[in-house]
Amino acid sequence: MPELMWNGKEEAVKAAGRVPYRLLKEDRNLGYGDDSENMLIQGDNLAALKSLLPYYKERVKCIYADPPYNTGSAFEHYDDNVEHSTWLSLMYPRLELLRELLSEDGSIWISIDDDEGQYIKVICDEIFGRNNFVATVVWEKKYSPQNDAKWLSDSHDYVLVYARNKELWRPNLLPRTDEMDKRYKNPDNDPRGVWKPADFSVRTYNKDNDYQITLPSGRVVNPPQGRCWGSSYDEYLSLVKENRIWFGKNGNNVPARKKFLNEVKQGMVAKTIWYRTEVGDNQEAKRESREFNSDSVFATPKPERLLQRILQLSTQKSDVVLDAFLGSGTTAAVAHKMNRRYIGIEMGDHAVTHCVPRLQKVIDGEQGGISKAVNWQGGGGFRFYRLGETLFDEYEIIRPDINFLELAAHIWFTETKRPYSGDGKSPLLGVHNGTAYYLLYNGILGDKKPQSGNVLSRKVMSILPPYDGPKVIYGERTLFGAAKMQQLQITFKHIPTEIKVY
Repeated sequence: MPELMWNGKEEAVKAAGRVPYRLLKEDRNLGYGDDSENMLIQGDNLAALKSLLPYYKERVKCIYADPPYNTGSAFEHYDDNVEHSTWLSLMYPRLELLRELLSEDGSIWISIDDDEGQYIKVICDEIFGRNNFVATVVWEKKYSPQNDAKWLSDSHDYVLVYARNKELWRPNLLPRTDEMDKRYKNPDNDPRGVWKPADFSVRTYNKDNDYQITLPSGRVVNPPQGRCWGSSYDEYLSLVKENRIWFGKNGNNVPARKKFLNEVKQGMVAKTIWYRTEVGDNQEAKRESREFNSDSVFATPKPERLLQRILQLSTQKSDVVLDAFLGSGTTAAVAHKMNRRYIGIEMGDHAVTHCVPRLQKVIDGEQGGISKAVNWQGGGGFRFYRLGETLFDEYEIIRPDINFLELAAHIWFTETKRPYSGDGKSPLLGVHNGTAYYLLYNGILGDKKPQSGNVLSRKVMSILPPYDGPKVIYGERTLFGAAKMQQLQITFKHIPTEIKVY
């Protein structure tokens, strides 16, 4: 498979592995609404994505990415004027971490234009696998031509679509439109409901299906030249008996098969060209942006209908959606209204000035964007986080303010590569592939002093949740000898020297 090379790629490939694990610190003053798993994170998305791994590895159903296009323009809210190889080096490790977070049956949708579109396609082929490329969607982003364009007036962007595993991932059907359903009538008052006539002839010729039909009016008809009827003569007679063939009001029309609305697929397959009339355009997005911050309108928002289409195709209710380039907060707002869980990451101040007020208005029942279409009435909530310090200090020692839950999540992920789902109230972190993992740290055994109870002794062993099988126990030290450890099937790991550092 062809590989894209650029100045600095070697470092970019290693970058994701070198990012230190940092804690997420909640700011309760900026969260809003009911207690929720929804997350808004302010900070560099590379560090934030690494911090999410212990909790969300392979759990995100849909990722939307709208990175700076590197167009050479200078936008107010982010730098979109970096050198080409630098842009590629910024994107590569972020895409690697996004893939780690994506579920096995998940998909990633990347908005891009012609400036970097072909390059990011090659990078994605390398990271996600060329065999997992699904399609390139063309989105009509503008209606009017730019009369000052030097060459051609661009009226579209792209959305690259990749699956984590294309063999498992299938897009949902889009809802049927009222216009589609209006084509169905019921001129003969059929008790099975509305229907529309469908051609009873087919192109694939079958001699057994080439016969004459006598219409109720007495006129005799043959299939069109080069075609045949859609069933054998006996099957045709059965269809007539079941009132599934329509000959017109006067019984003189060429036979048509009745296609009932309640028997057709209740949805439609999405196409790869998305018109502005279907999913909105840049002007619609700007109008939506003004509703929540008219003093500082975000330069490059996406319309809510565009994100609605993506989430309709890629998710179900309660699935987790991630946007690591959240911008003005469109993805989070749409996910909230569609009852999806979401994680939004934004580095700049507009995480507070744009995203927070937008989501607050959504929770309060804001009726812009797609609200009426999805019957949004308000409710829910989100939590606001900032990137905290690293788990370890400069000497790779656990910082003293790290609590049990934070360390448990880190250890569980480094051992199992799975997100930690415990509540931090038991020294038994869980069982994975037949091995139980324990953590003795920070007063988890109910000791009055956090430093107590971190030594594996007979007394401590007697009060640990039992498990009859191999055990990995993290602690300050152990009083058991090698023979006893082997007998109890224990592998002891010392804190902090044997805790893996990302």
